[in-house]
This record gives sequence, structure tokens and C-alpha cells, in this order.
Amino acid sequence: MYQKQLLAALAAALISNMAYAEDAPAAAAPAAAHPHWSYDGAEGPDHWSELESKYSTCSTGKNQSPINLTDFIKAKLEPIKFDYKADGNQFINNGHTVQVNFHEGSNMSLHGHQYGLKQFHVHSPSENQINGKTFPMEAHFVHADANGNLAVIAVMFEEGKANPELEKAWKLMPQNADEKVDLKEEVLASAILPKSRDYYRFNGSLTTPPCTEGVTWLVMKHPVTASKEQIEHFQHVMHHHNNRPIQPINARMVLE
Repeated sequence: MYQKQLLAALAAALISNMAYAEDAPAAAAPAAAHPHWSYDGAEGPDHWSELESKYSTCSTGKNQSPINLTDFIKAKLEPIKFDYKADGNQFINNGHTVQVNFHEGSNMSLHGHQYGLKQFHVHSPSENQINGKTFPMEAHFVHADANGNLAVIAVMFEEGKANPELEKAWKLMPQNADEKVDLKEEVLASAILPKSRDYYRFNGSLTTPPCTEGVTWLVMKHPVTASKEQIEHFQHVMHHHNNRPIQPINARMVLE
């Protein structure tokens, strides 16, 4: 019951303009409730569990993300059914990443179970690896079902042709932390996904504090492209890498 309540709270937080489980806006809670964390130094991933008792899973969890996807197990994975609308409407820089928020109505279904798309955000370099390969950028499309259970679709980017759908947001990317803008053109998330929707599946966690487990990860097998300029633009705005180091797979299986 506690896990279900926690996931429901996280899903509600997503709707409140959080990059899943990242720092809440200062006005939403006292600063002490959301200790500052980063990607390096004394507040980096090696120390997340020391910053707040609620972050203990970052070090004690056995199903943590990201991972190196390898040693795949053949399985009959049902196709993901997408019903996305062109309604990505708000672009936020929260200091840890940039994210595009979506209204209700964009959904995906897996095994007949529906999840609503809340937002997508990016990491550079990629957080997950595929057979040991790191990509220059990775997008996470964060979904929640009616009970707050989370599913993340991960898409890898290789340097190549510019991504026109991504550019609708990129040209208005907020330059400073805690800055947000309304997009002039609504973003269609499905236009960013690869044409082939084959995927890997594993059980994991949030890749940011509190590192909550019970997240379904669906990693697209095939990467898409973004231009060198698009990748470097994001890196320049962030001023730092924003990828959590690879975590042990332990007893988990990666299905394909």
C-alpha cells in the first residue's frame, strides 16, 4: 500500500511540472523538504542517499536505473500502442534537465494497460547504455497510469540530421534554471520516436532522487538523430552532464 501511495504522489508531482521526482518548485514546499542534489561533487550520485533519508533507495535499491542493456532474453513483447496528441505545450528548465509538459489526452497502452504521457526530458550523455554503447543524448517519455504506476519510454539519439519535431521546443529552450516558456508550436511526441517501435523492457527506478523503484522501462531498440547543433545547444544550456552512472543489473532480466 505504501509503495502504491508513493507512486501516486510521484505521478501527481509530475503534473506539477517536476522532471520525475526531481526538485519541486521552491514555493511548493520548504527548502528543507527537497535537499539540493547534483550530478557531481558532494551532492552527486555517490552521495544522494546521504542528503535525505527519503533518498536511501538510491544506494540500497536492487533494481536501480540506468543500466547497461545486455544479455537479452527473448520474449514475446506485445507492441506498444500509441495515441499521442500534438499538445506538448510548456518547456521548463529545472536546473537538472529541460522538459516538455503535456496536457492529458496523450496515452500509450501496454498489454491493454493505459498510461498517460506527462512529459519528456533529456539527458546528455545517455543514461542507459545498449551493449556498452553510450549515446550523445537520451530522451525519457514519462507516463503514469491511473494508480500512479510509472512507465518510461527511452529513446537514444545519435548525431546526424536535425530532428524537426524536437526543434519546435529547442528554438525556445529556457536558458536559466527555474525558467519556463509556452511553446508556440505544440509538440507531437510520436514524431520524435523511431519509426520502428521495437523495444527492450526491464524493471527499474527513477534515475534521480528519490530513486523510487517499480518503474517499467521500455527502451527503443533503434536510435533517432539530432543534429550536432541540437545536442550541443542542450549541453550548453545545462553547463554540465546530467546522466546518473550505470547501476548493477543484479538479478534482473532485460527482455527483447
